Amino acid sequence: MKTKALFPGSFDPFTAGHLNILKRALTMFDEVVVAVGINQDKRGFFDMDQRIDIIRQAVAGLEGVSIIKYDNLTVDTCREKCIRHIVRGVRNMIDFETERSIADANRRLAPDVETIIIPTAQEFAHISSSAVRDILRHHGDTSLFLPEGVVLPEVH
Repeated sequence: MKTKALFPGSFDPFTAGHLNILKRALTMFDEVVVAVGINQDKRGFFDMDQRIDIIRQAVAGLEGVSIIKYDNLTVDTCREKCIRHIVRGVRNMIDFETERSIADANRRLAPDVETIIIPTAQEFAHISSSAVRDILRHHGDTSLFLPEGVVLPEVH
């Protein structure tokens, strides 16, 4: 039986740090489903199709990765896809506390779904999607923060 995990996020955009977490999750699971969600608390910088295209570029050549979009509770998506594990990455203790709270809520909603929290490798801990967006807004070079080979859409 194949083991699967869901790697949810807004991925606006998908960064080198996200790719690091994904690759490490692939050492634990046969398949990782990257689930691009709509976060009501965040205004999207890239539209959904652009985000998915960026992820496709980043994961080109990786086996065991699929990409979906979703707009419901993460645990409901897990149930729909028969997935029992959620993968989340953290950069620091602030991220950890936030993710632990979300994991606790998810466990109450779906006791059969377990959250795996993976700390980002140190060389990626400074990277955030919001920092990449800020660099883009100011027409800076984002190449050090994105997976190799990713070409972002034109920003106006």
